[in-house]
Amino acid sequence: MSLAHLFLVAIIQGITEFLPVSSSGHLVLVPILTGYPDQGQVIDVAVHMGTLMAVVIFFWSDVKMGLMGTPRMLTGRIDTAGAKLAFLLMVATIPAVLFGLMLKLTGLDDAMRSVKVIGWTMLIFGIVLYVVDQRGGHSKKADDWSLRDALILGVWQAVALIPGSSRSGTTISGARALGYNRTDSAKISMLMSIPVIFASGVLLGSEVVATANAQAARDGAIAAGFSFVSALLALSLMMRLLRSVSFTPYVIYRIILGLALLGIAYS
Repeated sequence: MSLAHLFLVAIIQGITEFLPVSSSGHLVLVPILTGYPDQGQVIDVAVHMGTLMAVVIFFWSDVKMGLMGTPRMLTGRIDTAGAKLAFLLMVATIPAVLFGLMLKLTGLDDAMRSVKVIGWTMLIFGIVLYVVDQRGGHSKKADDWSLRDALILGVWQAVALIPGSSRSGTTISGARALGYNRTDSAKISMLMSIPVIFASGVLLGSEVVATANAQAARDGAIAAGFSFVSALLALSLMMRLLRSVSFTPYVIYRIILGLALLGIAYS
């Protein structure tokens, strides 16, 4: 792959992974709209690992707490903040794993990678985000996260496997609908992304190890570096803006892009 192609894919993945605008939807559109060949699974794995490192570093204190609590959680002792966080993240990940396996086994994951699907999901879930953001409460914080809420947000996260819906967008929508304030809705969404990105990276990585070579490894390392930097910057900017700005700018972008894609799909 050319450096320009690697840079484009990595920057798009890094910026859109944590913004509620769908990274998978944008990546599907890259070969469709630019004429570049599909970047392939090696690069997909690499850019996802780059964004994974970005969110781990940004929320390191919470990640460290969850990691420290994992041994207690695995022995059935949910009696510390870290063990509770590890348990709730595990619960919230299960629906996405099960739904993802179903899509892969049935072939629906490839069937849904189309401009028409992405256009509709961009539009519909953008409107959903606007409605729940405007009507949602602000009383609940990340410390109030419960088993019930983790299960509900897990379902929202599973829905995000449909291209264009956006993992962060659907989980933030779900959190806002449950009454979490904007900043903590985003924080919960970002923490939920860690086990999902890791699991998808392991799954895809196991499929490409046999075909990887020195050139692919070099391209992957470059892509991971670009995506890490762009994801960290995008995440920092979004979390800072949420103190004073709603999700409306992202909604407007989603609606404009969705309508444009539907115009292309039906023309």
